[in-house]
Amino acid sequence: MKILKWLSVADRFYKIYLDKQLAPFGINSSQHMFLIKICNSPGILQDSLMNMFYVHPSNIVRTIAALEKQGMITRSPNDKDKRTWKLYPTDHALSVVEEIKTICEKTESLLLQGITESEKEIFTELLIKAGENITAELHIEKKEDEFND
Repeated sequence: MKILKWLSVADRFYKIYLDKQLAPFGINSSQHMFLIKICNSPGILQDSLMNMFYVHPSNIVRTIAALEKQGMITRSPNDKDKRTWKLYPTDHALSVVEEIKTICEKTESLLLQGITESEKEIFTELLIKAGENITAELHIEKKEDEFND
């Protein structure tokens, strides 16, 4: 059970660390990946986010509302389907997204400190495999990798 323990420890504390780093931007560790995706794909459909991230749809709705309230994104109705929304980054989001990406990269570097490049590659492959194993067991459809942008 060491793996479960240390996955939990790493998850909790990287989020605390990332929350502190992202606080000046008015966002947190659960919002950054959505903001980055919207900045990288202006006009993305809100519904398509549900197919990219392994979170409940209500969490996406809550996160989008928070980002909109923070002045990071705007929503506009989809001309083809009025039940869905297109999401766009604001000028403010576009002006800070590179800084946010840098903070995420530094956080990842901190997590992987003291690990060789080949160990990082192996660790990443194993972590992806572990994620695929648990989602397959739960019959969760494989999603697009949202950080390939």
